Amino acid sequence: MTIKSDRQSAEARFREVFSHLGAVTAYARRRGSRDPDGIAAEAMTIAWRRLADVPAEDPLPWLFATARNLVLEESRRSAPAAAAGEEAEQKSFDPQPFELDPALDQALRSLSRFDREALLLVAWEDLTPKQAAKALGINGTAFRVRLLRARRRLQASLEQATPPSPHLNHLDVEGT
Repeated sequence: MTIKSDRQSAEARFREVFSHLGAVTAYARRRGSRDPDGIAAEAMTIAWRRLADVPAEDPLPWLFATARNLVLEESRRSAPAAAAGEEAEQKSFDPQPFELDPALDQALRSLSRFDREALLLVAWEDLTPKQAAKALGINGTAFRVRLLRARRRLQASLEQATPPSPHLNHLDVEGT
């Protein structure tokens, strides 16, 4: 009877983990995976096999870390050896299904993969800095510093891309 209840407990716990399938699929899609459904399915398979390693209170950062590794592995397998670094860097950001302002899209693409990932985990994946740090396997302080620097670089890139607004002299009334 203990074996049956242990199995039922594991199945119930996995159902909670599996409820994040859509978020993991969306994460893989935005990271440029050619097969986001396959990445999410493989992440869930790994979660089932390693259920004891998946944090019970908050499995999403663990699932994102697993999906991140799978997307990186996918890009390494598919990219030619000579162009692997640059091609993987460019494919690591896919804003779909969002329609971004062209200036924001360009500013995000101008950032390093690490800066972009820090921003996206918080802004698009809706993780707290603590959760995002877990997803990247770094401590919270290191992540907060990375996020702060990434925000500054994004702001600088946006300011550089946006021309200063012209003065509105044409609204002045003549003679005043």
